[in-house]
Amino acid sequence: MYKDKKVAVVVPAYNEEKLISFVIQGMPVYVDCIYVIDDGSTDRTQKIIQTLAADNPRLKIIIHPQNFGVGAAVFSGYQQALADGVDVAVVMAGDNQMEHRHLPLLLDPLIENKADYAKGDRLSIKDYSMGMNKWRRFGNYMLTWLTRLAASNFSINDPQNGYTAINRRGLELLTKEGFYAGYGYCNDVLVKLSSFSLKIIEIPIPARYGSEESKIRYHSYIPKVSWLLLSLYLWRLKNGINLAE
Repeated sequence: MYKDKKVAVVVPAYNEEKLISFVIQGMPVYVDCIYVIDDGSTDRTQKIIQTLAADNPRLKIIIHPQNFGVGAAVFSGYQQALADGVDVAVVMAGDNQMEHRHLPLLLDPLIENKADYAKGDRLSIKDYSMGMNKWRRFGNYMLTWLTRLAASNFSINDPQNGYTAINRRGLELLTKEGFYAGYGYCNDVLVKLSSFSLKIIEIPIPARYGSEESKIRYHSYIPKVSWLLLSLYLWRLKNGINLAE
């Protein structure tokens, strides 16, 4: 428990045999549940997490029979969090890019009822995006503006940041509405939450780039997510800017 709230961490994993053990073994003691979603891995990821689960009662494994996408993996974790009565669900990637020590920065705004969704932000402070190559930085800035327009939320700074925490209200909404199965799920989630007037807060958290290899191919990713955001923009216009009213 963290400040009397049940906390789960959702770990989407696809071919993360090199780093997944660091993510799981570094999890703070106040995390009640760890959901690792093996999204159709073809390496030793599943074997590694099964071995770790034998000695870790907090760890629950969800197996996807094939690679459905990181958004689909997060959705499975969110469904499990709701079923287990979790108060806050955090997403931490299986590639160890997200530092465990920053978890309280995301948890506290939700527990203090200041937000429904808290996420990391690498872009509002220049030094926090150190290590991000120029092409990736350009893509992130472009998708930031497209996401702002689609969501009609101009406070969004780093929509591609997957280090997030969501409360039960947000979990209930997103598992009902659904969201994109691929890497663009972060953008889809921000548009959905903004449209339903849930409170989003961004927390400056520095990027950490090490030995992991990004599976995103920006030459195809940017056009694909751009089309997704256009469809979300039209969806929002059709249904009204504030769907909660």
